Amino acid sequence: MRKQTTPSTAHSRFFLIRHWSAASLWLFGGLISPQSALAQPPAEPFQANRQVSAGDLSVGYVDLGPAKGEVIILLHGWPYDISSYAKVAPILVSKGYRVIVPHTRGHGTTRFLKEDTPRNGEPAALASDVVALMDALKIKQATLAGYDWGARSADIVAALWPERVKALVSVSGYLISSQDAGSKPLPPKAELQWWYQFYFATERGRAGYAQNTHEFAKLIWHLASPQWEFDDATFARSAVSLDNPDHVEIVIHNYRWRVGLAHGEAKYAALEEKLAQIPSIGVPTITIEGDANGAPHPLPEAYAKRFSGPYEHRLLTGGIGHNPPQEAPEAFAQAVVDATKL
Repeated sequence: MRKQTTPSTAHSRFFLIRHWSAASLWLFGGLISPQSALAQPPAEPFQANRQVSAGDLSVGYVDLGPAKGEVIILLHGWPYDISSYAKVAPILVSKGYRVIVPHTRGHGTTRFLKEDTPRNGEPAALASDVVALMDALKIKQATLAGYDWGARSADIVAALWPERVKALVSVSGYLISSQDAGSKPLPPKAELQWWYQFYFATERGRAGYAQNTHEFAKLIWHLASPQWEFDDATFARSAVSLDNPDHVEIVIHNYRWRVGLAHGEAKYAALEEKLAQIPSIGVPTITIEGDANGAPHPLPEAYAKRFSGPYEHRLLTGGIGHNPPQEAPEAFAQAVVDATKL
């Protein structure tokens, strides 16, 4: 039996970032140089200030801005947490948006409601969590933005539930895939980037990740964003979220599922079948890529055709890696605002 931990519902104070000038961001030909982000002061602690039952979960989330404002949902990746949006959220709130930032399953204060629910990390489950959260909060439609796991979930919701998505911002573009696609071998150089997926496929890897979760996560941060000079305090704010009692099981299942070494749940089978068809995304979309992304990612020209609606791609220059909302918050926030107006 798992020990059930009571999520914290402590409120944190958040300070709005002053409205930045047009001169702080250079836009031309799809290139963005977010140098102004480097001069911003350290973010205040960014903690979930709400908890709600949604689907299989009690979801911990940040809810900021006017209750009746246009909704933006920001989705984080692995091995990161909601702190990635500590600077993005106040910018969006200052523009009148209601901003919701949930801890994905296995992170932070999000918990399973039942002990016997499978600790499932398959893509359809993570995306369904987003829809369940929207239903629980009575949000009919929202703009979704994310990176890494969060971008994949946002892509899936936009593809399968387009009526729920006003606009989309997706780092590294179209990330929908299937077990069949994941089972196909890649060239050796590409396989090397997925070293941790091979590690997680073993029981040694499971035990190693459980034993060294923080050290492992910090290594991934450095490899995925080789030019991002984050300090120990920045990492520590996110690392706390990885201490979630279900974290290791969710991560291991996610990566084993991708290569066909773990089964998903029957209730998600129909959704996975739809995703295996590689559906197009028709909602207004802006995709983003950092010019120093060290994590595995597709080339923009490989996925542009997957977006059938209003579409724009932006390259973030200046050494931006895999976590643009934290490395270039003003540029990321501007992309979200612009996507809502496509």
